[in-house]
Amino acid sequence: MQANMAKSSKTRASKQAYVSPGQGILPCFEMPFSGSLSSDNRWVVLASQLPWDLMVNIYKKQMNNDRTGAGGINPRVVLGTLIIKHICDLSDRETIQMIQENAYMQYFIGYSGFSNTAPFDPSLLVEIRKRLGMEQINAINEQLIQFVQEKQEKSTDVIPDCEVHLVYQPDILDENKEESNNEQISESNSSETVEVTDKVTVKDKNEEKLPVPAIVNRGKMIIDATVCPQDIAYPTDLNLLNDARKKSEELIDFLYQSELHEKKPRTYRRKARKLYLAEAKKKSSSAKAIRKANGKQIAFLRRNIGYILQLFEKYDKMPLNMSQLKYLWVIQTVFEQQEYMHKNKVNSVDHRIVSIHQPHVRPIVRGKRNAKVEFGAKIQVSLMNGFAFLDDLDWEAFHEGTRLMASVEKYKKRFGYYPAEVLADKIYCTRENRKLLKELNIKLRGKPLGRPSLSAAVEDHVRPGERNPIEGVFGQGKTAYGMNRIKARLAQTSGSWIASILMVINLVKITGLIRHALILTNRIFSALCFEIFKPLQWRGSKKINFCYAIRYPYSGLTFSADPK
Repeated sequence: MQANMAKSSKTRASKQAYVSPGQGILPCFEMPFSGSLSSDNRWVVLASQLPWDLMVNIYKKQMNNDRTGAGGINPRVVLGTLIIKHICDLSDRETIQMIQENAYMQYFIGYSGFSNTAPFDPSLLVEIRKRLGMEQINAINEQLIQFVQEKQEKSTDVIPDCEVHLVYQPDILDENKEESNNEQISESNSSETVEVTDKVTVKDKNEEKLPVPAIVNRGKMIIDATVCPQDIAYPTDLNLLNDARKKSEELIDFLYQSELHEKKPRTYRRKARKLYLAEAKKKSSSAKAIRKANGKQIAFLRRNIGYILQLFEKYDKMPLNMSQLKYLWVIQTVFEQQEYMHKNKVNSVDHRIVSIHQPHVRPIVRGKRNAKVEFGAKIQVSLMNGFAFLDDLDWEAFHEGTRLMASVEKYKKRFGYYPAEVLADKIYCTRENRKLLKELNIKLRGKPLGRPSLSAAVEDHVRPGERNPIEGVFGQGKTAYGMNRIKARLAQTSGSWIASILMVINLVKITGLIRHALILTNRIFSALCFEIFKPLQWRGSKKINFCYAIRYPYSGLTFSADPK
């Protein structure tokens, strides 16, 4: 008697509740051995700088798991895992293994201590990508950038109302009381610390409200398109026909039942494979030999498809599941396309399939020196202040000029105003786009039409360095984060994969901006409080040592500094 195979067990995801990062500190992380985590580690620094609360709130709105079901996974665990995966360019299994083995990564995703168990099964990442599709990831990305933009604007504007708490300790107590700038400082004869709270109003709230000016165009938008190649074998007609033929043989083996059918159809699979290998193993081959080999494989595939349709006649209901039925539709489409190109002696056809396992992938002619044709999704990305936005993704080739105005409208939807300038390639600078941008008072920086005058050429000239940022985003994504080899197999999950890479690129930039904003805000407050408390620094000939603490009203952050 044959023994039953043991089923593989899957790791159940933890349902630990989300804890705000403000409630935990680094020394609280429990380690299984002596020692503690280093505060200089990249994952510790990144965890302290990301706006987790904002990201978790956006994630909960997109997933909507609070009303029904058994409750979702900790949002920080999910988002942190996606960030680790794309920053390190790992597969799903490798990502879970790295988190399971690395204490710093566990701290990054919000664990309170080291754990030897995996956070969840790697297959769950596929379901997460299905639910967090391209639109949901883009929504998270846009709201994160909006949060950073508002924070930057507040840090560069006039300092808002704030409370300054002054704490001073006199070195030498004088018996006489002195006044400085009409402000009296009372001293006690004891050595206790005296706390004086003074409300400093930097912005007068009783000012007359000025009329709000009309919205004007602001900012500069850089736009470009690229292709994200899929992780598929380089397609040739001969290989594609061979894959379709083998899949048709698998369907024939599944559909044939001795109780329903008299004799199993003969597929000549050994002869077909022998003919395929005879041509595929050649180092070089002529066009005539390739055409002859393709014709033979088309004949084998035509026979197999006819046998499949004959086997269907004996069934009362559809015997194939959705996956098998999808493969049947794909191989029928491949047969029709290949037969059309073979009969008409052409090399192209509309909506051409290049992989039977990923039928949504299309060939995109780019005209590059290294890769004239790429196989993957074509994306259009716009750049504003260094932040990348995924404006469009299509599996079919499209003319970039037809999508420019849609990106301009998305710019207005995100920021509330149109861009002042648009930097684009020559392919975007069509007459229609120039006319529409001129009506919106948007300056198009690109090559002018016709033979331009010297003054116009100098005025609208785009220096090579001005468009480098968006090329840098493409290079960063393809070199460091795996955007040159998308390993997802579905169209939906591939879109989520690409959007996640752009979100990670923005998060890396955000962390640097947050650090810069903290330093800048600290310096502004230091300079402000130095001017406010300058009269209090000296009492006669005795200097008073003091420090102050400032609470920033709209960020919830407290800064302490010495205004020396």
